[in-house]
Amino acid sequence: MTDISPLAPAGFPDMPVIAGLSLATAATGMRYKGRDDLMLLLAEEGAVFAGCFTTSQTASAPVHLSRRGIASGQARAVITNAGNANAFTGSRGEEAIHTYRTLFADALNIAPESLLIASTGVIGEVLQADFILKMKDEIIQKLGRCSWHQAAEAIRTTDTFAKGATTRFALAGTHITINGIAKGSGMIAPDMATMLAYIGTDASIRQDCLQILLSRATEKSFNAITVDSDTSTSDSVYLAATGQAKHTPITDPDSTEATVFYNALLGLLTDLARQIVRDGEGASKFITITVTGAQSDKDAKKIALSIGNSPLVKTAIAGEDANWGRIVMAVGKSGAPADRDTLQIKIGGYLVAENGAAAKGYEEGPIARHMQGQEIDIEVDIGLGDGMATIWTCDLTHGYISINGDYRS
Repeated sequence: MTDISPLAPAGFPDMPVIAGLSLATAATGMRYKGRDDLMLLLAEEGAVFAGCFTTSQTASAPVHLSRRGIASGQARAVITNAGNANAFTGSRGEEAIHTYRTLFADALNIAPESLLIASTGVIGEVLQADFILKMKDEIIQKLGRCSWHQAAEAIRTTDTFAKGATTRFALAGTHITINGIAKGSGMIAPDMATMLAYIGTDASIRQDCLQILLSRATEKSFNAITVDSDTSTSDSVYLAATGQAKHTPITDPDSTEATVFYNALLGLLTDLARQIVRDGEGASKFITITVTGAQSDKDAKKIALSIGNSPLVKTAIAGEDANWGRIVMAVGKSGAPADRDTLQIKIGGYLVAENGAAAKGYEEGPIARHMQGQEIDIEVDIGLGDGMATIWTCDLTHGYISINGDYRS
């Protein structure tokens, strides 16, 4: 049994039912024994779906299929298996999906194009459709009897804890709920970060508007985390809005109502994204990197990711070594405009470097004590403009090597 990450939250949140959404899980035994590894999410007729997917040029068959399903506007359900990514499996992988997707859709009384597919796990191994098909009747019969916690447990691979978040807020006088679950621990980098996420809300939002809001929120949450700089073949985020809440439907992504919804959605996605980093493979420290003063927000994010993805920065933090010179290096290698003489660096709120050199009166003691904690804060001011960005990452320890060296064993 894998030990739970030392950065894990205290527990899984109490998540209410989302009207119009049903969940179910089952155990296929395809890779994992003694645990559920199949999850089905079904929305009632009238719901709309949005999705964001990996930018990998070797994206999996499920990603290609789900992109088309979201674009069609017909999506009603998502079925997910854990343990096999069905990626880089050629026509055999596509045939496996066709085999079980059609029969599941028929049993759910929806069009095959309405059933989205997500898979996570080992790349390059052909998915055995029979393992999923044998659970068809059982998982459909269980729809509506499964909690969000059970669903979050079923989609895990190397995750040490299930990840969930919920929020409730007022929108035009109506109470709205958003629930979300995610999985991810390694192969995590922006665009998107191996992660899957499932978000459900009872809000009423037109599909094109929902897609815009999800894309905006994903850019500032799931696309602002990194564990190891590796973008997965399978990353997918699904958002279903059932329209069960009684309010005027949101049709303008820039309206006041849309902004209220967006802010709540962004908060929830950020919570899930940060949980993924807290479960980074082998992680012992959670790192927040804030870059200000860049020539643009894009440059700020590029610099922040250069710092967050640097093995030298991450191992120094793992070793609790206040080696801020590695941060200077990572800023310089990013490719974004920077100037030695305007650069300012703080660690844990303490100024360590400015004006092209160590800060006047710099003492390593307070920095070293900050490095001994589990929450590490790095602030970098480039001093060239108004661009800013925040990303979240973790340290790089021997545990990461152990987990990934034995992943298929």
